Amino acid sequence: MSKIMIASDIHGSAYYCRLMLDRFKEENAERLVLLGDILYHGPRNDLPKEYAPKEVIAMLNPLRNKIICVRGNCDTEVDQMVLDFNVLCEQAYVNFNGRSIVLAHGHKLDEKNIPALNDGDILLCGHTHVPKCEKRDGYIYI
Repeated sequence: MSKIMIASDIHGSAYYCRLMLDRFKEENAERLVLLGDILYHGPRNDLPKEYAPKEVIAMLNPLRNKIICVRGNCDTEVDQMVLDFNVLCEQAYVNFNGRSIVLAHGHKLDEKNIPALNDGDILLCGHTHVPKCEKRDGYIYI
């Protein structure tokens, strides 16, 4: 069975990016799904621990062929100029182990504004910084 790792809202933290990549290696996952807000912390958020976007870039770019990413509300065209993987896609659809998974940051598509989903599909969102995994009416919201 294939394995993916899901993460979101790194916000330029080299500290949390390192922890995430250590876990990615430990789990021997094939793909790293990033649900946006990769480099910038945004004007409403405090600087995260070890805020160092250039270090985050250097850690993620070598994994460009393993990363699937969607755009967060803090991601911009400038970020795309330094990242070697697509960071500007608003949403993505992945078929994984027989399930359809919708990837979104969560600032547009979210638990209140869901896309068309079939029974057993999964909607993955970041944005809130609050972990959640719930079985809903025919789909799973993470």
